[in-house]
Amino acid sequence: MTIGAIPTTEDSSWATRGACVGMDPDGFFVQGAEQHTVKVACGACPVRTECLADALDNKVDFGVWGGMTERERRRLLRRNPDVSDWSAVLRRASQEAVGS
Repeated sequence: MTIGAIPTTEDSSWATRGACVGMDPDGFFVQGAEQHTVKVACGACPVRTECLADALDNKVDFGVWGGMTERERRRLLRRNPDVSDWSAVLRRASQEAVGS
């Protein structure tokens, strides 16, 4: 399923709550140093984890999603080939980080 240019999982409600909702979607499909600027915009997003999990679950090849570039996501996917539910993994990692 897709909403505009955003691939989504079954629960797409997160996409309407992102910090980027009012931003130009093309701004997330940049290269080089511009990617850093876009990643900063993702920093305080309330649905960053959901966005990143969706991009990882759907193996989105282009753009900045959840604060990660396509290169960073590919590296993460290569290092974790057995993960089938990134939402659960990212949620668990977030909870462990808060608990430390």
